Amino acid sequence: MLAILAQAQAQPNAIVSLLPLLLIGVVFYFLLIRPQNQRRRAQMEMQSSIEVGDDIVTTAGIYGTITEIDDDYGIVTVEVAPGVEIRLARAAVATRLADDDEFEDEVEGAEPGS
Repeated sequence: MLAILAQAQAQPNAIVSLLPLLLIGVVFYFLLIRPQNQRRRAQMEMQSSIEVGDDIVTTAGIYGTITEIDDDYGIVTVEVAPGVEIRLARAAVATRLADDDEFEDEVEGAEPGS
């Protein structure tokens, strides 16, 4: 009887032995996977909300203004210099630049000394 009790205490519970692996999985999810999904979702929302006239920067670092959008094929036409237009995939838009008016509003609303 004593031998059976000692053997039962020596074997750890299966859930307890898997607990560290589950904790590592949860940590990976909240520190790596979830933030990456949020960034990807925000990038896709920005790319779908661009409009004609928006100033943008492409993933290649090219600055320009959107002159035409073809939603059927996911192509945007960007004017990079006066009279020079290039066609890009909508997914190549990295960021939309803030308008000067929006930037001035933010600066005017800022507190002095900040």
